[in-house]
This record gives sequence, C-alpha cells and structure tokens, in this order.
Amino acid sequence: MDETDNNSELLSDFEKDTRQWEPLLIQQYGLEKAGSILRESLAAFLWLIPQIPFIGGEQSYSGSLLRSVRCLALYKGMKKEGKEVEEVGKVLYDAILAQAGEPQPSIPLSEWQTPAQLMERRKQRAVWSQEHRFLEGFVYEFIPGDGIEFDYGYDFLECASQKFYYLHGADEFMPYFCYLDFAYSSLYGPELTRTMTLAEGFHKCNHRFRIGKKNQASWPPVFHFH
Repeated sequence: MDETDNNSELLSDFEKDTRQWEPLLIQQYGLEKAGSILRESLAAFLWLIPQIPFIGGEQSYSGSLLRSVRCLALYKGMKKEGKEVEEVGKVLYDAILAQAGEPQPSIPLSEWQTPAQLMERRKQRAVWSQEHRFLEGFVYEFIPGDGIEFDYGYDFLECASQKFYYLHGADEFMPYFCYLDFAYSSLYGPELTRTMTLAEGFHKCNHRFRIGKKNQASWPPVFHFH
C-alpha cells in the first residue's frame, strides 16, 4: 500500500506532532504567532502529502520519511512566519525531549523478535535497499559490530528525506532534522555515534549503535560541513 493512501492516518500523525509543538511555540512566540505558524504548517503538510513518494513500505524506513515530511511542514510554516532554521530545529528537538516519561506503544506479542532475529532483519532490509527498487528511497549497508565499540551500524549512501528536502528547497534544514536522532536516543536509546552525514556534504551517514546505552541531550548541534 502506498505510504500516502491513508490521508486520515497521515493527518492524525501530524495532529499528534502539532500537540507536542504547540506549547513550545506558544512559550516562545505567544499564542497568536503560534497559531499562525501551526496554520501555515498544516497548509504546507496538506500540499506536501500528494508529493510524498512511495519507497517500499515498512521495510524501507518509510516511517522516517513520513516523519521528515511532518517536520518539513513545520519548517515551512515557521519560515513563512519569519523564523530561522535554528529556531525550527530547537522546537523539534525540545518537543522530543518533552516526551520523557510518556508511555510508549507496546509491541504485540505476535511481533516480538529475539535480538538475533532483529539483527537478521536489519541485515535483510539493508540488502533489500541496495536493490534500488525506488529511486526516491533509502540505500544503506548494514555494518556488523564488535560488541565493544558498537553493536551494529548502518552506512546510509542515499537518503529519501534528503532527496525530498532538496526538491522542496530545504537543504539548510536537513542537518537539523538529522540531529533529532540524538534527541530520540537520549530518551529511548540505543546510543548513537556518527562522524559524518550526507546532509553535511559527506558521501555517507555512518550510524553506529550501542544497545543498552543512551546519548546525553545536547543543544546546539555542532555541524562539520564537508
């Protein structure tokens, strides 16, 4: 099924994000300006929905692409209201950290997998991505860990979100979207290390993960453009 077949689900996810952004926007800019930003963001999201490419469904990191489109809509809404890209990144970063302590959706028993099964699935999905079935999608390699420096990793060679952002003139925002990975890790783990990203002009994003550990939340981000 196409990622964009169910508009009601896409809008429901956007509304959930809006509820997380709204208090931060009000605190920062006041009620009236926050309302304007959110209205512009919703209009941008509705305009973007038909343009979201199908990249292969669940096995293709489509959830990450859809999340990036929701963030892109906020970027467009805030830019239209005269805000800088750093301000957009900070709102999104703080919105993630504000979820600390909230219950997370449980995984149905039928979908539980052993650590070995999870690792094998990661490998298989990486191989699948390298078949280049969808030009707009992700392409990446699975990197086995040594259990000391890292447990597993990915080298992303192509990024669906980066391609979409480029088409919509949002290259400046891409590094900030990438940096949200560290906010998620600070809440849920696993610990992420990364020394290069496509968004900074490198030839790949080198994600390395350590299970059972988390990053420490830190702002502002430091980028190393290549």
